[in-house]
Amino acid sequence: MKTKIAFITMALGVSLVFAAALPSGLAQESHVGPLTGNASSGKPLYKRFCIGCHGPAGDGQGENAPWIDPKPRDFTAATFKCRSTPTGTLPTDDDLDNAVTRGFVTTNMPSWNPLTPQQRADLVAYIKTFSPRWKTDKPGIPIHIPAETPVTIQSVLHGRELFQKMECWKCHGPAGHGDGPSAATLTDSKDQPIRPYNFSTGSRFKCGQTNQDLYRIFMTGVDGTPMPSFADVIQPNDAWDLVHFLRTLQTMHTPELALWQKYSSEHASEIKPIGPDAASGGN
Repeated sequence: MKTKIAFITMALGVSLVFAAALPSGLAQESHVGPLTGNASSGKPLYKRFCIGCHGPAGDGQGENAPWIDPKPRDFTAATFKCRSTPTGTLPTDDDLDNAVTRGFVTTNMPSWNPLTPQQRADLVAYIKTFSPRWKTDKPGIPIHIPAETPVTIQSVLHGRELFQKMECWKCHGPAGHGDGPSAATLTDSKDQPIRPYNFSTGSRFKCGQTNQDLYRIFMTGVDGTPMPSFADVIQPNDAWDLVHFLRTLQTMHTPELALWQKYSSEHASEIKPIGPDAASGGN
């Protein structure tokens, strides 16, 4: 009996020593749809595909970082731009998976869609090991996105008024080219210079490409940047009007742009400029 107890004690001791030797963060998991990601499986993927930019410690200080603008994400801060959750909260695992899958337009972060869904889930799990916030905090609850309001010229015009009234042009510029008077002064949460989004760069936004994605950006904000959440500032219908106006600033053909082009060709003399010289109450 004593021999049996000694054997069990020794076995437990070895197990505890082995467990203590494992990095505590590697116990982290992710849950992306029906998949469970494991940090231990994500670590070699991170070392192969991510470490050059994000660094061994996940702090955005990889060997490629000095030549990258904007700088790689610092995972130790657990501050993420693209989320479905309210400002200041952690993103969901699905949010992180979407970012890895989609990549970030106008940055050096490519789409990792060529990886399998399981590999991306494993990468998400490993990314979460870099910050203790994932052990103490829970992800926020995704915001509700109401049904989109109809795309009408009245909606576009009201969105244009809001773009002026809320002074969006000061950062994004009167034509949405990211060249507003405040653009050169903006910095992110790491005190690095950051450029406002240029809506003429293509069909995609930083955090997606659909109208719902753009609505989400308004309401969640882009954490770590000067772009705040407008959830407590505007009503859902106003947010949709802003979405419809911003679509007219893109170079692609959209229903919103078609409406605006027709209206502007027929009412050119009535359209007031956007910016510091705009008359109050104009379109």
